[in-house]
Amino acid sequence: MTTITRNDFASRLRDKFGLTMADAYKLVDIVFDEINESLIRDDAVKFAGLGTFKILTKSARLGRNPKTGVPALISARRVTSFRPSAEFRKRVAGN
Repeated sequence: MTTITRNDFASRLRDKFGLTMADAYKLVDIVFDEINESLIRDDAVKFAGLGTFKILTKSARLGRNPKTGVPALISARRVTSFRPSAEFRKRVAGN
């Protein structure tokens, strides 16, 4: 398994569209910034054929320290969620 980095995205854009590396980085940054800003505004970000990113608000709850078993309060928080599309799930499963 490999990790795809910002540099990898920029390199692929450069190769595919003939961009300079600087322009490819700008494009990657613009896309990621827009995704971040949309999620911060509580807007869902949907990519057809891939899935949907959205923010979930989790309530505070009582948890347990797994090491000691002592109950601990887990504070309320916002978390990022990704729900893959049916098409993406099929491709990952190899169908």
